[in-house]
Amino acid sequence: MSVGTGRLVVGVSGGSGIPYAVSVLRALRELEVETHLIVTSGAKRVMTAEGGPSLADLTALASVTHDDRDLGASVASGSFRTDGMLVVPCSAGTLAKVAGGLADNLLSRAAHVTLKERRRLVLVLREDPFPRPMLLNMLAAFDAGATIMTASPGFYHAPGTVEELLHFVTARVLDQFGLDVPGFRRWGEQ
Repeated sequence: MSVGTGRLVVGVSGGSGIPYAVSVLRALRELEVETHLIVTSGAKRVMTAEGGPSLADLTALASVTHDDRDLGASVASGSFRTDGMLVVPCSAGTLAKVAGGLADNLLSRAAHVTLKERRRLVLVLREDPFPRPMLLNMLAAFDAGATIMTASPGFYHAPGTVEELLHFVTARVLDQFGLDVPGFRRWGEQ
């Protein structure tokens, strides 16, 4: 249930695809949404391995950044009101934690709180193919109230750049929160 705070928690876990997180954070900044960023240690390793955006690039786009080890952070409590949370990219490990109710770091605790408070939680998976345990975890997270998405862009808008592909996924993810990303062309629109 949305409380209309204009505030979202953005988790970044260790799945490949950190550019999706950058795209989402840029869009939320343009939309003047207050963002509370949590980056896992796995995500930090992926950033280094992929040679893409740095931790400084991500934190510069967020309103507030929380240490993933700080289980006493504001976003760890249900009394801290938000309009929900998204995890982009969401690794298979983070999905398993959410599906099983394991809250051993701030990202998984914030996701647990989001579900507990019946706020919108969107998990954007990037890994594939999906083995059976991952499919079962997707179903368990869905049954708990999460929305499961994949970072799978459409092509009906004839993208010409990687940025346009990222923009498509960003717009679809933020649609889940009722946010309209400028420049997103929907099916059937000119």
